[in-house]
Amino acid sequence: MRLINQSGRLMIDTGKGAVDVEQASHGQFHSDPQAVYGRWADFVEWASTATLTPTTEVVDAKLGAPVPRPGQVFAVGLNYADHAAEADIAHPDAPVIFTKFPASIAGPYDTIEHPGGSLDFEVELVAVIGTSARDVAPADGWQYVAGLTVGQDLSERELQMRGPTPQFGLSKSFAGFSPIGPAVVTLDEFADPSDIAVSSSLSGEEMQSSSTRHLIFSIPVLVAYLSSFLELRPGDLIFTGTPSGVGFTRDPKRLITTDDELVSTAEGIGEMRHRFVSSAHPHPSTALPNAGHSA
Repeated sequence: MRLINQSGRLMIDTGKGAVDVEQASHGQFHSDPQAVYGRWADFVEWASTATLTPTTEVVDAKLGAPVPRPGQVFAVGLNYADHAAEADIAHPDAPVIFTKFPASIAGPYDTIEHPGGSLDFEVELVAVIGTSARDVAPADGWQYVAGLTVGQDLSERELQMRGPTPQFGLSKSFAGFSPIGPAVVTLDEFADPSDIAVSSSLSGEEMQSSSTRHLIFSIPVLVAYLSSFLELRPGDLIFTGTPSGVGFTRDPKRLITTDDELVSTAEGIGEMRHRFVSSAHPHPSTALPNAGHSA
């Protein structure tokens, strides 16, 4: 099953058109794409027996983020050995976790503001939580995942590396820096949900290409690990890490400009396409008051 957010409404993409879930269920399920994850088991049961007759076409320009308002957005650093190697960092012994702010979520075909600085790309497979999870065993991790989508962990590297400690959260959470889509695809649609090809290209040149079989820490392990610290809730997102090929470690560097189109693809899910425009907001580094002076 492929869930999409078209014109702000939850729909099922059947491959032959879209089914409006609220209309097809006669109001049993809300049109809000975020709300379905709070009733995931009921929704899956309904969809398994419902007559899903498309009533409209799928229009890329009308697609928004399929999970528009996640409560929590986790991300994993250095989760491919080749990416750790290109960053010249040792293989991690445990998942390297940071968070992205929910307000940075964007849709699969949005235009994104370029804040200046060194804007980099990181294609990722994103897991969507469908059932509350706490102290989950790794062997059971998939049971808590509603589906998978494509994501970009966009990163402004100068802010990320500035100061005495890295600024992962801020540098990766500018407006639009967490686009996801075009659909959330349920696990039964994949021959093997642990082996999904992911890739990115910048203005037609392939930048990244790998498979999630090369993840150091698999999705079930990530669900188990995170749930040992706190509760994962329906509609939460886990960005699972990016393979090698990011722009900042290339020689010469290949970073995103306002002339570029970024295409992000995952096998069985589809592709996102993003263009960039100069931001109307000043880069934070130019807006800081003088240190040590009170207002």
